[in-house]
Amino acid sequence: MNFRRRSWDDEPDINLIPLIDVLLVILIFLAASTSFNRMQQFEVTLPEARAQEADPQALNIAVSRDGLYALDGRLIGDGRTADIADALRQARRSPEQALVINADAQSPHESVMRVLEAAQQAGLGRIHFAVQSPP
Repeated sequence: MNFRRRSWDDEPDINLIPLIDVLLVILIFLAASTSFNRMQQFEVTLPEARAQEADPQALNIAVSRDGLYALDGRLIGDGRTADIADALRQARRSPEQALVINADAQSPHESVMRVLEAAQQAGLGRIHFAVQSPP
């Protein structure tokens, strides 16, 4: 057996290879688990609505948050685009008559787009949206 005594002037060795291996594994883990989605943000200035006098001859269609439609206070069928277009054709009195859409703030976008499509099918070209005026 070799019971050699260590001399006091020998310095202990620090092996850096395992330390580098562990740091490299941690670096690979962080690179793989990090998402690099870049969020694009830009400034948008929203328009303000100014109320004008309502056209008394205009057709008024209301869209509820539940997807119900009412033309001048009367409910419209099943809410299909064809039903809305038929109701608009029957209620239209002149080719230049306007349509005012009163949509609930919580109504889905699809419901409003269905009214726009029905207005196009009915031949209505002047479409307005009712808004609340700022205080």
